[in-house]
Amino acid sequence: MTAWRAERQKTSLNLGGKITDLWEVMNAILFLNRTGVPWRYLAHDFPPHITVFGYFSAWTADGTIEKLGLHLHRMVREQAGRTAEPTACVIDAQSVKTATSVPTDTQGTDAGKKIVGRKRSIVVDTLGLLLLVSVTAASVSDNEAGKQLLTQLATDHPTITKAWVDTGYKTKAIEHGATLGIDVDVVPRNEQAKGFSVVPRRWVVERSFGWIMMHRRLARDYETKPTHSESMIRIAMISTLAKRATGETPITWHNP
Repeated sequence: MTAWRAERQKTSLNLGGKITDLWEVMNAILFLNRTGVPWRYLAHDFPPHITVFGYFSAWTADGTIEKLGLHLHRMVREQAGRTAEPTACVIDAQSVKTATSVPTDTQGTDAGKKIVGRKRSIVVDTLGLLLLVSVTAASVSDNEAGKQLLTQLATDHPTITKAWVDTGYKTKAIEHGATLGIDVDVVPRNEQAKGFSVVPRRWVVERSFGWIMMHRRLARDYETKPTHSESMIRIAMISTLAKRATGETPITWHNP
């Protein structure tokens, strides 16, 4: 982020205005992501909400948030004794309802789950750490969203040769993965088991969705732009990655 600011200052007018503390901006974004408050309700000890949103929009547009997440991802994997780049992944999707402020042309209906809103498709490694995310209308099929993610996966993470998915990803996604050199394996649910049962491999991505949903901003899709929704998901994972990388958690009244 310091490098990002230095690049921006090369083309700025340098009028001598107040310089915003990027540490406080990031704290404000993490606070909003975790608590779910609207932008204009940010606490007054943070920078003005218009300033914070401006940085969030700029970091989303130029990929800074995505780069930060990938940098932390590599760091945490190496600390866990893994290679920086994974060789296998798990793909899944989640349909969520949207707020009234979300444009209707970015929404759709998930016929299977009877949800009107958007669909979050994510790719995680075998540790459950986020690699890719795509937010589309809920009407987009898992197959179509999966094909797009597999294409991006082959470009951004060429070391990956194996992917596990659920039964929503059928022939088209499997065949598309094969053309990219990725073996897509469908892991079905055990029909013999009654009630809750852990599905091999797929439980990792389900746990990742659980981590994401602990952030109240993501309990529903509030973002006007799908790209902002993707950044909010990345911010939630950045919060988790930062705790793992430092071995620290926020101080609470349980552990003062």
